[in-house]
Amino acid sequence: MMSLRLRLSLTIGSAFILIWALAATWMLSDLRHQMMFSLDQRLVASARMVAGLLEQLPPVSTKGEGTHFSAEQLNIPGGMACQVSSLRGEILARSHNNPEQALDDQTAGFHDQMIDGAPWRSFTLVRGDVHITTADRQVEREALNLSVLLAASVPVGVALVGCLCLLWLGIGQGLAPLNRMRDALMRRSADSLEPLQVQPLPRELQPLLDTQNQLFQRIGKTIERERRLTGDAAHELRSPLTAIKTHLQVARMTEGAARDQSLAHAEAGADRLHRTLEQLLLLARVEGSLSFDDGVQCNAEQVARLAIQDSANGNRGRIALHLADNFSAAPLEMPSTLSIAALRNLLDNALRHTPGDAPVELNVETIGNRVRFQVRDHGPGIAPDDLQHLTQRFWRNSTSTGCGLGLAIVNAIVQRCGCVLHFDSRPDGLRVELTMPLRAV
Repeated sequence: MMSLRLRLSLTIGSAFILIWALAATWMLSDLRHQMMFSLDQRLVASARMVAGLLEQLPPVSTKGEGTHFSAEQLNIPGGMACQVSSLRGEILARSHNNPEQALDDQTAGFHDQMIDGAPWRSFTLVRGDVHITTADRQVEREALNLSVLLAASVPVGVALVGCLCLLWLGIGQGLAPLNRMRDALMRRSADSLEPLQVQPLPRELQPLLDTQNQLFQRIGKTIERERRLTGDAAHELRSPLTAIKTHLQVARMTEGAARDQSLAHAEAGADRLHRTLEQLLLLARVEGSLSFDDGVQCNAEQVARLAIQDSANGNRGRIALHLADNFSAAPLEMPSTLSIAALRNLLDNALRHTPGDAPVELNVETIGNRVRFQVRDHGPGIAPDDLQHLTQRFWRNSTSTGCGLGLAIVNAIVQRCGCVLHFDSRPDGLRVELTMPLRAV
């Protein structure tokens, strides 16, 4: 797997090289154009200079061709040829470095020509009755142009290499905070869940650090929840298991009615143990944010009837369901499994604390975009100081016979699904209001 530093360097470096290559190509092309223009202007300047010298020199003899001037006499730069001819084409003067073949001077201005098998660039100036032609070899022009381009390319290449090196070092320096985070994580012990502290840290990496610390926090809560579940299970299941074991030992040592009574007590203890285990597992699933969405949508009436059906066996007939006139048939905005479980636990708690055959009332009404379930029992109520303990795990008052998990599960569902739970204790019983959100239609 390619490292992030190498990947960034290759990506940015490639873009950098492409931009520099385009800029260098543009610059060198313009430099070549300017260089050729300067060489052409040198030909023009040399021709004008020769014209000025001829005006100062005595008249040149026109008897025959081949009258030669040295480059020093014509003041012609080295490597450049010069030819002076009459309007009739008679060569009046030539510099010593002229080629053997005469220069074509019939057309004024610039033009390229082949002389002695080599390309030449020439300029012809018409001054009075003479033609002054200056020329230089294309090979020499290209060699001079190449040397200038090479001289200009070397600094560009060195600068490009230097920039790539600085880019590599800069990316490495920019990734240094990530390396510090990595080193800090590697130095931590396997069970350490303390927030990660890395300073200084760039602003762009702060969300990553915050997310990492939030992950540690969630993991810590999960581990703490598992430890608490393990401790609670060990504490709460010990008593039923001990009672079941004791009753079975008594049944083994007795006969008749005493034995049947011990077996009945053992069976009741097993049922209590089973209910406690089911409640513990449900609470662990709710607090663990496991998915309960099965695709089934239920409205408030369906949830109420299913909760009544799942309530304590033999007591469901004591529950009186009342639907308000403004009742909405819209489905609930929460998993049906959780809504039924929460309402069922409230009904079981009310049945458990309602003496004799007294009824438990379940009222359902719609308030805006929410539905409110009110469960009312006719028990002794709860002391005001005990209301704050109702949703604690395994909390039971002196008259309770449950396992102390029902309301804790309801509270966990309320926190998870955005519901509202309210307790109102009165002398004639406890009223519990559970408000659930409705799905927008």
